[in-house]
Amino acid sequence: MNETIPNSNRRLYVLGGFLLCILITYTCVMYDTQINQGDYYREQSVRTITSTETVEASRGILTDRNGQVLVSNRQTYALTFDKSLLNEEDDENEAILRLIQLCRQRGVVWNDNLPVSKSAPYAYIVDAAGTVQRDRFSKFLQTSLKALSTNVQKDNVTDALLSSIISPADLMAQMRTFFTIPADWSDADARAVVGVRYELEVRKIINTTAYVFAEDVDTELISLVKDGNYRGAKVSTSSVREYNTASAAHVLGTVGRINEQELAAADPNIYNGEDWIGKSGVELAFEDYLRGVDGKRLISSNSEGKITSEIYTTEPEPGNTVALTLDLGLQEATEQALSDTITNLNKDGNVTRGAGAAVIEVKTGEVLALASYPTFNLATYSQDYATLGSDPGKPYYNRATQGRYAPGSTFKPCTAIAALESGVVTLTEQIRDTGRWYYPDMVAGTEPFSAWCWKRSGHGLQNVTQAITNSCNYYFYTMGYRLGIDRLDQYAAAFGLGSKTGIEIGDDAGILAGPAYSESVGQTWYGGNTVMAAIGQSDNLFTPLQLANYIATLVNGGDHYAAHLLKSVKSYDNSSIVYTGVPDPLNTIDIKSQNLAAVKNGMHDLTTKGSLASYFRSCVVETGAKTGTAQISKDIKNNGVFVCFAPFDEPEIAVAIVIEKGGSGAALATAAVDILNAYFTKEEIGTVIVGEDQLLP
Repeated sequence: MNETIPNSNRRLYVLGGFLLCILITYTCVMYDTQINQGDYYREQSVRTITSTETVEASRGILTDRNGQVLVSNRQTYALTFDKSLLNEEDDENEAILRLIQLCRQRGVVWNDNLPVSKSAPYAYIVDAAGTVQRDRFSKFLQTSLKALSTNVQKDNVTDALLSSIISPADLMAQMRTFFTIPADWSDADARAVVGVRYELEVRKIINTTAYVFAEDVDTELISLVKDGNYRGAKVSTSSVREYNTASAAHVLGTVGRINEQELAAADPNIYNGEDWIGKSGVELAFEDYLRGVDGKRLISSNSEGKITSEIYTTEPEPGNTVALTLDLGLQEATEQALSDTITNLNKDGNVTRGAGAAVIEVKTGEVLALASYPTFNLATYSQDYATLGSDPGKPYYNRATQGRYAPGSTFKPCTAIAALESGVVTLTEQIRDTGRWYYPDMVAGTEPFSAWCWKRSGHGLQNVTQAITNSCNYYFYTMGYRLGIDRLDQYAAAFGLGSKTGIEIGDDAGILAGPAYSESVGQTWYGGNTVMAAIGQSDNLFTPLQLANYIATLVNGGDHYAAHLLKSVKSYDNSSIVYTGVPDPLNTIDIKSQNLAAVKNGMHDLTTKGSLASYFRSCVVETGAKTGTAQISKDIKNNGVFVCFAPFDEPEIAVAIVIEKGGSGAALATAAVDILNAYFTKEEIGTVIVGEDQLLP
């Protein structure tokens, strides 16, 4: 018997089949959309709701040789203005003015590098070279405003030249028109907005759109920007340098926004127009190590411009950790010693004095301390720049690497080694100092060349060791005469005098006295110049760093290393070593052990039974030293020069100090003792530190 399906059940089956068809169709569409064409639709979605943003990588950390952090980073917020974030109905000038007014209320300074004063009557702002801040400004005038002839050299745009082409007032009027600033706006508001529009315009010229409006802003301002009607403004995280020490400012150096010349010379795949870059010191020297690798992220926004998500496509990679050869404790002690010495010297009157000092590890050329006085604080560098720039003491001038000073008698150990190694004198030969030295080969009928020694009565019979201890000019005049300038200069050059030391932050080569230099300045070299050069006078001029490196080369037996500041480099997470090692000597001077001993003994006797004995009684190690008094002129007090090494038996460090207008080199002995004690007391403390789970005796 046939059974029929009730109508109600049939309808259910039809409905179920219909729903099943819909489900199958939906599944197929979803599969096709998400699997077969997922990449296409994902790309379309990203294009419509996201934008790509560069994420700045943190700069690498700087430490001293012992791992103490010298410079690190502090996370900050920055405000960026991007007109592409404005809606079509938004007025760019009004959007900028709203942001400026907020910053005014909060006391926030925004970036405005337009070289025109910020209030009427307008004037061009000139830089340290006396020219209007150039590069981007000149390009703007030539290309955008067309107010400057293209045949005017950008590096010759003085304020007078520019004023003759267009006055500051006329320029501001043209810029108001060019940027369509409303006529009823005040001069102050117009100038402020023009400054920002100028920043945006020049970035178009140099093909970069990023413009950091304000840096290192507080979270309260950020909240106001996010919550208020400040379209065009974008908040981003950044980092600024954090200085963990007030010392070593000249060595550590500064960072700043990349300028046009730096950007042109840089790899465009690495740098953009808003990047920070090392400007001086090791920040510049080790830029390649310290700079990180920027990342990329996709920013998703809704129709109101609110960020809905952030996805990193490339994580930023911080810069490497760079360990310097500096010893922070010794650096601080060296700077303090210079400050104390000059403070004490200044008790005799208001004299502008500067000083430079260097401490070098004898067997490697590593710079343990490098100090210049007066100095400055990197943490307040921007705020102090104008004030300190006009300071007669020139605190930004690094005297340790750039200051040229006559070495005076500190040059005599070099002359002694040259004479002994050349065979023009023996260890036992004695020369009688009568107080006045006469040049032997004077032409008949001419005025005889002679020179008084500093001790008019003479020192009597002197061998080389005694001559160094007593700083006997008569003896070293004779050595200079016997050697001749060519052999003397050969040895001086081998010690690194008259040439750059190789230090990574750069230094002055100084001047090595001789016929070549005299000819270069239109002078004639005479025999009398040679004997003066032998005692460290004539044209000889060296830096404190050169003098320290010369003494280090001497007492280590003749290995001349490049002075250097780089100890090691590690990746930011310490997972790999990027650089480490000690460079080979630049050259080696053959110095017989007995000759070296004779010179060292003369320097040692100076600190034990010579004129410096009273100063060195408080020194914790046996030391060898040499003083120098460098004449400047009859009316200016002499510079004081001082070199030393320690310990006497197995030298580890060499020290050089120069005090401008410091008088005799002996006045610097106290500073030298303070530096030596700071180093060797630390070393002694380090040797008695016990490990974990050990009992003290």
